[in-house]
Amino acid sequence: MIATIERLQLEPKRLPLITNYPSFRKWNKKALEDKVGQDPMCIYVHIPFCTQRCSFCYYKTVDLKEYRPEVDTYVEMLCEEINRATDRFQLGDRPIKAVYFGGGTPSLLTEIQTTKIVDALRRNFKHFDSKDQFSFEAEPLTISRSKMETLKSLGVTRLSMGMQSFVDDIIKLSGRGHDEKQAYRAIEIAQEVGAGQWNINIDLLSGLAGETPETWNQSVKRAIATGVESITVYKMEAFANTEVFDQGVRKDEVALPTDDQEMAFMAHAMDCFEEANYLPWSFFTYTKNGCDESQYISSIWRGMDFYGFGVSAFGSLGDHLIQNTSDLEKYPAMVGAGELPLTRGYRFTTWDQMVREVLMGVKLLSFDLKGFKERHGVKLQSLCSAVLPQLEADGFVKVSSDELTLTNKGILYGDYVGQLLSDTIKNLH
Repeated sequence: MIATIERLQLEPKRLPLITNYPSFRKWNKKALEDKVGQDPMCIYVHIPFCTQRCSFCYYKTVDLKEYRPEVDTYVEMLCEEINRATDRFQLGDRPIKAVYFGGGTPSLLTEIQTTKIVDALRRNFKHFDSKDQFSFEAEPLTISRSKMETLKSLGVTRLSMGMQSFVDDIIKLSGRGHDEKQAYRAIEIAQEVGAGQWNINIDLLSGLAGETPETWNQSVKRAIATGVESITVYKMEAFANTEVFDQGVRKDEVALPTDDQEMAFMAHAMDCFEEANYLPWSFFTYTKNGCDESQYISSIWRGMDFYGFGVSAFGSLGDHLIQNTSDLEKYPAMVGAGELPLTRGYRFTTWDQMVREVLMGVKLLSFDLKGFKERHGVKLQSLCSAVLPQLEADGFVKVSSDELTLTNKGILYGDYVGQLLSDTIKNLH
């Protein structure tokens, strides 16, 4: 991007004296209100424990059987971190958009432990109870009627359940501890207890070991038949630190679908969702009649501040990213010593902010081109003039003067559009 600027003719002289920029006549009350008011934010709470390690899992999680005596200590230190970080970063008065308990498996905590964490949040955040959404991740074997009743009383409004498959043979190969019958039972309990209060999301994984078009069709159709409000489909990736990589790539002991086969699985799922009127709000989550959206995820993708509590949790405040230690032994030691468990961060440049806004914003299927120009002073169409027309010609996007929208083909290819656009911006810098 090259701008042509006419040479300005100025008479050499000492006056006027310039004391500020821009001039006072451009200042307005709206800008004052924006600054004095508190911007909303989101809250993330990380629970790193699991009942077992799935064969495809590459996250840093802890087997509860090995750590059970220390869970109370972790909860205690987590609550202390909430106290300390809220005070240090003056978060307590900020409006809360959404709260998300993730993991690991938050639902394996006892009801007392969960209540203790929520109470700590409620004490520290003045507007905690006026949040738009409270999401909580759960796993079928940890769901009981009494635990669901507790989550209901604590104000949970969105329950996200990791199922991955509804076919026993595929579930077994993935290392999950439940079976199809237990999955249905968990959904039934959650639907009965939370009727009228929460929406339920269930996760599926496309491309699991042993998956075939027949087993995949069964999983998708069975997921839709449960009547849950939301279904998320993630693509299974065989990372080098996973059991499925060892078995399927190194040793060739289990059959992993090819990329083309997995693409066909996702295309089939999209057809099934459309037929059942499950509408997408991101390229991997489809909701019944468009009734549900993860406010936590969509808000942070739009650039809203969020703070992450717990081991390895990260957050974004203004132009900074910050992250806690990933060491489960160091975390309680640091908090117990009166420190915040923060170990690294990153400060965004103006260019970083543009790249991030495009890369994450396109995940929401439509991107506000007019708003981008207002925020950054340049059109995305100009920055990406080398690739945007081709993306449109190839059927990945539709572009108007105000908006970029992913087509079904763009949705199918996931992050491809956002990555291509953001890489183009980075290469200009």
